[in-house]
Formats: sequence, structure tokens, C-alpha cells
Amino acid sequence: MAQHRIVVVGGGFAGLSVINGLKGTEADITLVDRRNHHLFQPLLYQVATTVLATSEIAWPIRRLFRTRREVSTLLDEVTGVDRLAKTVSLRSGAVLPYDTLVLGTGARHAYFGHDEWEGVAPGLKTLEDATTIRRRILLAFERAELTDKTLEADALLTFAIIGAGPTGVELAGMIGELANNILPPEFRKIDTRRTRVLLIEAGPRVLPAFSEDLSEYAKTALGKLGVDVRLGQAVTAITEEGVTIGDSFVPCRTVVWAAGVQASPAAKWVDAPADRAGRAQVGQDLTVEGDNDVFVIGDTALVNQVNGKPVPGIAPAAKQQGAYVARVIKARLEGKAAPAPFRYRHQGSLATIGKRAAVIDFGRIKLTGALAWWIWGLAHIYFLIGTRSRLAVAWSWLWIYLSGQHSARLITQKETLKSDP
Repeated sequence: MAQHRIVVVGGGFAGLSVINGLKGTEADITLVDRRNHHLFQPLLYQVATTVLATSEIAWPIRRLFRTRREVSTLLDEVTGVDRLAKTVSLRSGAVLPYDTLVLGTGARHAYFGHDEWEGVAPGLKTLEDATTIRRRILLAFERAELTDKTLEADALLTFAIIGAGPTGVELAGMIGELANNILPPEFRKIDTRRTRVLLIEAGPRVLPAFSEDLSEYAKTALGKLGVDVRLGQAVTAITEEGVTIGDSFVPCRTVVWAAGVQASPAAKWVDAPADRAGRAQVGQDLTVEGDNDVFVIGDTALVNQVNGKPVPGIAPAAKQQGAYVARVIKARLEGKAAPAPFRYRHQGSLATIGKRAAVIDFGRIKLTGALAWWIWGLAHIYFLIGTRSRLAVAWSWLWIYLSGQHSARLITQKETLKSDP
């Protein structure tokens, strides 16, 4: 009898959780991903802000499953799904048959109808995004050191972060830390403490998913790092010369987008209804309506909690969904009753602000300041893959804490200093 064929698309938290949960199952598993590495996205901003190296938060997928003979890995991209024929079409021209299909293809940044902004204001979802942003941040300081024009130097030393969710807050805090505490002794002509960091949010407060008191703490902590927080103000234009906030133009050479996301085309592949962000609507067993053999999970899926609110697009939710799908598939293969409907268990919200401050919301327990920062760090180290990564990240953070120096301030892509970022 032929082995049950499981195709998992996406090597993120959701996809890996499915495969890890299927260990020991009698099935052939094929993992398809456009990149050869699994990425720990919660720390991606630390690569962008020179704290960590890329190798400390990413791992080759093939290495992760080198001892799992039932798992095959393909470096390819899905172009479509035929649910009737039960096949997946790939960019290379290959066609994969499946008995069970799991789509965990994640999301990218969305510009609310202004896709032309992407070239000037990159988002932060991949290692390439992180190294691009890191290069632009570091080159801005280098160019400011070269210019004799005061207005040009001011524009170069102005950084705009659009969106005040965890990514925006963490980016703004670390750029402020870099400018105020790390770089000043290293430049001779400019004073990097003149740096202006704008955090722009169309909503009424930063970290809107957190309680109001924690949001207010985060805003105050950002202010201590010199971050200029603009709330209730939308960006109306972005060019290489700067950003327009409402009707006010701010000269600025480095802009980072952290305001919105758009799901992958998975809903279109399987002809499933989707919300405005492109997330496929799935049932409480995380399958597509009318097809129990197709699961959609992670940032690609829209599934509601018991309270009617959508499950948030965060790593713990993706992991829980992946583990649940693995249990469902296992039960089917073993002829057992299906598990109870998926239920998301919120484990808390965490965000860091600079080097020694963070906010943590565990519901009844809320923490701020240095203690929250240490707990935040320990939690992230715990969820990293492998002892080597945990030790490397722990050492990098300890070194920064003791010495005040970032170890990953490398401009790795070739670019002339006279060109615009």
C-alpha cells in the first residue's frame, strides 16, 4: 500500500510545527519553500538594527530534517493548486501529487494601495529585508559624515518608521539606541545624537494590541530614547526625499514600513473566500470549506477565536495551528477520532524598547522595564532552534549589555556612498 502523501508549503513556524508533530507517522512528507532556511522572525529587527548576524536567527531547512528520512525538501515556489486532481504546481514546472495539503505560506508587507512605496520604504519580513534596512541605516550615517550641507545631513540623520506595532516600536527603539549610545564615539564630523527618529502611527496609540497602560509606558520609554512619536497621523506620500505626514513634508532619507501585511495568494490557489488582507477563511479544524484534505494555517489563515476575534498573526499562534493540524492528520492516519476544534491559547504579548526596557502583557500580570526586558530575552532564547543559536544570541546580548557595542554593523551589499539609499 502506498504511503500517504503530505505536502507542506512554507517552512515557517506553522509548517515546521506540522512536520515536527508528524514525527513517527507512516507518511511521505514533502516541504516546499522559496528559501532554503527557516527564519526566527521575532528577532528579524535585531538583524536590521545591527544587533544580531543573519546566521543567528536562521537555519538551513535541510539541516533541520536531516535525520527524518520521510521528509523531502524542495527549494521551489508554488504557482497553483488543483484540488480536483490533488496536485500542486511549482515554478520549476514540477507537479506534486498530494493526499493532504498544508499551506503555511505566511504574509508580506502591504502598502494599502501604494505599492510604489516599497522601493523607498522596505518592510521587514525576510533576511533580505533586514540586510537592506541595515545597509540603509548604516549608510545614512556614513553619508552624513561625508556631506558639507547641513540640510542634507539633517535629512540623512532622520529615520521614519511607519507603523507602531511591535516591529515599529522595536525598530524605532533600537535605532534610537544606536544613534544615542553606540555610534557617538565613532564619528568625528557629525554628532549622531542629533539623529531624529520618527515613529508614525495612524491610530491613537503605540502597541495597540497591548493594554493602554503598557502602550503609554512604551511611548514614554521611546521618548527617553529620543524617538518622536506621531499618533493619529497618516502618511500620505513617500519619496526618496522624505515622507509627507498629512500635509506636512519631512525631509528624510531612510524610511521603514511596519504598518500592514498582505497574506500570500494561498486563498486564490484553493479558491477559498478571503478577507481584505488576503487570508483564507478556514473552519475550526483549519481546513478549507468543502475540502477536508486542504489545511491553511499561520499568517495565511483567518480563523476566529471563541470570543469572535481573529487569531493574531504571531509566531505562537502559527505554532499552535501547526501542532493542531499534525494531531488531526495523525488521528486520520491511525483511524482515531478527530481532535476537538482548534482553540488558540494566548500566551502573552511581548515587545522590547531599546536595550534595557520592554513591556509584557500576560493578562493579569503586566511587567515593564528591565525585568520585562530580561524575561523577554529569556523567552526568545528558549524558542530559538538549537543550543548553538541560543548560546550565540545570549552571548551577543550579554556583550551588548556589558560593552554597549553592536557586533553586526556590517554593510554587506555593494553600493556607492554617493547614491541615495
